[in-house]
Amino acid sequence: MNYGELHIKIPELLAERGISGDRLCEDLNISPAAFSRYCRGDFRLLDARFLCKLCAYLHVAVNDLLEYIPPAGERR
Repeated sequence: MNYGELHIKIPELLAERGISGDRLCEDLNISPAAFSRYCRGDFRLLDARFLCKLCAYLHVAVNDLLEYIPPAGERR
């Protein structure tokens, strides 16, 4: 069954703030490879600590960071 997917709006938020991915990884001590997977949407699980780091660093709430995309043909 298709339940939809989550989109993490990291690239959009970084672009709005003029922050590079490299800088974020360095500032938050995050693996560039793991960061890249999140940006591509290539993840199965979300790390709560990672999300908290991003929210604190970018001064956003979780709902500003994540977007639920329902399965095709379904409404929100």
